Amino acid sequence: MSNVIRRLNYQHLLYFWSVVRTGSLTRACEELALAAPTVSAQLRTLEERLGEKLLVKSGRTLVPTEVGRLVYSYANEIFGLGQELMEALEQRPSSRPLKLLIGIDDVLPKEIAYRIVEPSLQLKQSVRVICREGTLERLVADLAIHEIDVVLSDSPVTPSLNVRAYSHPLGSCNVYWMATPTLAKTLRRDFPKSLDGVPALLPTDDTAIRRALDQWLDRQNVRPLLLGEFEDYAMLREFAREGHGFAPVPSVLEASFRKQHGFVRIGLAKGVKAEFYAISAERKIKHPAIAAMTDNARQLFSET
Repeated sequence: MSNVIRRLNYQHLLYFWSVVRTGSLTRACEELALAAPTVSAQLRTLEERLGEKLLVKSGRTLVPTEVGRLVYSYANEIFGLGQELMEALEQRPSSRPLKLLIGIDDVLPKEIAYRIVEPSLQLKQSVRVICREGTLERLVADLAIHEIDVVLSDSPVTPSLNVRAYSHPLGSCNVYWMATPTLAKTLRRDFPKSLDGVPALLPTDDTAIRRALDQWLDRQNVRPLLLGEFEDYAMLREFAREGHGFAPVPSVLEASFRKQHGFVRIGLAKGVKAEFYAISAERKIKHPAIAAMTDNARQLFSET
């Protein structure tokens, strides 16, 4: 066994790890920028070196055998440590800016994302921030292959995503129903019954905040007219600002939405909490800029 370990080719192990992680030989080849015959040949060589079958066909896909799953678990640790090494080297004090790649869930209000991210720019070492937007599923997939450093979201990562990641709670706040002054004036009377049959603008039904809002509306026995559902909260806000319906607004944003967008509070969605998370590939956050973000975010939400 010791001879096998000494002769293990980590490049071949990387090819195997990529195939299992991406779930497809084709996607692994795209990621590795290699031709399928090349990767297939290297996988066979790895199996010969280890003396075990690692992958079997299931329909049109390759799935790991029992031994393959064991090898994959070790490969995860090996390449995870390799990435941590590269990040540690990149984060040494130097004249170069510290790079921070952030994934921002579409449903997260950009105003909140800014307040979370902004403290990372106040470090003594200069920081270059790169922000990407998308669905939580896509961003967590990017996190798994270390294309981004952290994901900001309104919900924790779920086991269904099948990715090893850790959700760090940043805090929560109340949610208010808000609208333009004209609409809000009529809806404040007899709230929350006044919302029944009125055009509403909500996040899509695959989000945590939407599920909480739907439950609140059910408890009030209120059935608004669902005028629009939005993955992007900025788009939801624009429709509400033009008077197309009432919308949910996290209380941490109430003052700025009144001042900058002319929104007026209708009433509190009592019992509904907007929650916020930083999702990382590490159990303990080590990146100094991410640590600054999470520390300040917890302070921000503790004040609401």
